[in-house]
Amino acid sequence: MRYGIVLDTSFTRHLTPPGHPERPERITALLEAFENWDRLGELVQIPTATAQQEWIEAVHSPENLVRIKATSGQEFSQLDVDTSTSSDSYEVALLAAGSAVSLVNELTRENIDSGFALIRPPGHHAESTRSMGFCLLNNVAVAAEWAIQKGRAERVAIVDFDVHHGNGTQEIFYSRSDVLYLSTHQYPFYPGTGHFSETGEGPGQGFTANFPVSAGTGDHFYCTLFRDLLLPIVRQFDPQLILVSAGFDGHRDDPLAGMNLSTEGFGALVNLLNDVAREVCGGRVLYLLEGGYNLAALCDAVILTIDTSLQPREFDIPAEQSEDYEVYRAVLRSKLSPYWEL
Repeated sequence: MRYGIVLDTSFTRHLTPPGHPERPERITALLEAFENWDRLGELVQIPTATAQQEWIEAVHSPENLVRIKATSGQEFSQLDVDTSTSSDSYEVALLAAGSAVSLVNELTRENIDSGFALIRPPGHHAESTRSMGFCLLNNVAVAAEWAIQKGRAERVAIVDFDVHHGNGTQEIFYSRSDVLYLSTHQYPFYPGTGHFSETGEGPGQGFTANFPVSAGTGDHFYCTLFRDLLLPIVRQFDPQLILVSAGFDGHRDDPLAGMNLSTEGFGALVNLLNDVAREVCGGRVLYLLEGGYNLAALCDAVILTIDTSLQPREFDIPAEQSEDYEVYRAVLRSKLSPYWEL
C-alpha cells in the first residue's frame, strides 16, 4: 500500500498561550514518535502546500478570512475565548488546509492509496463565518469542497469521531446533498450542537447524521454503533471519497473529555472505516487530525491508525451487554429511518 503522510515542523509555528491544550508539542511529539517507528520508511511523504484563497472562500466568508489574516504579525490575538493566534498562525492555517487538499490531490491522482494529514491548527469547529474551538479554518471542509469543485468526487462522506461535535463542518454542508456528514461525539458537551434531531435542511435533509453519546462510553458501544448505524449510511450514500476528522480526544487518558475509548478501540474503528472504504470507493479514505491532547495517547493512536491501514488486523474488543445501547439504537433508527435503511 502507498500510504501518504503530511507531517512537518512548520505546523509548530502556530503558537498558543501557555497552558493551552492545542499546542505545538502535539506535532513535536508526533515527529519524535515517527522517528522511533520501524515502518516510517513504508510511508510516502507528501510536501506541505499553502491553500489558495479561492479554496478557502469556497467554504468561508471573505470577511472571516480577512479577520484571521489581520492577526498576522501580532504576538497574540484572541478570536474567541478558546481560540488564539500568534504572528504566523494565519500562514500555518493556510498550510494546514492546503496540505489537506494536497493529500486529496495525491489520492485522487492515484499516487497514493490512503493517507493521514497530521496538521494543526485543527478545523472542524470553524464555521463559514467564524473561527472557534481552537480552529481557524475548516480543513476537512476545504478539502471536501475542493474535491467536488475539481471533479475528483461527486459525493464525499465526512466521518468525524472527535469527542467534540464538528459544528463547523455540519454548518458548512447542512443544506447539501453531495456531502454526507456523520459525527460521533460526547453529548451534552462543547460546543452544544450535535443532537440527533439535527439532520440537515432543504436539499441536505438527511445528509447530516449525529450520534451523540454519553460521557464514559467505551470501545464496544462505539464499535457497535459504527457497525449498526453509521457505516450502513456510508454504504448507502456510496461516496467516491471518505474523509475522516480524526480526533483522539475521546481517549480515556485525554484531559479535556470524559470518554472511555482505548487506543485499541480507535484501531478497531479505523479497521471498520477502512473496510467500508474498500467496499464503496476503492479504499479511498484520508484521515485529518483534529483533537487529542494527551501526547502519549495521541501518538499511540495515530501510529496504530496508520499501522492498521498498512496491515489490517482484528482487535479484541470485549463484548458488553447494554440495555442503554438498545434504547439508543431504537431512537436513532426512528430518527434516521426516513432517509436511510437501518
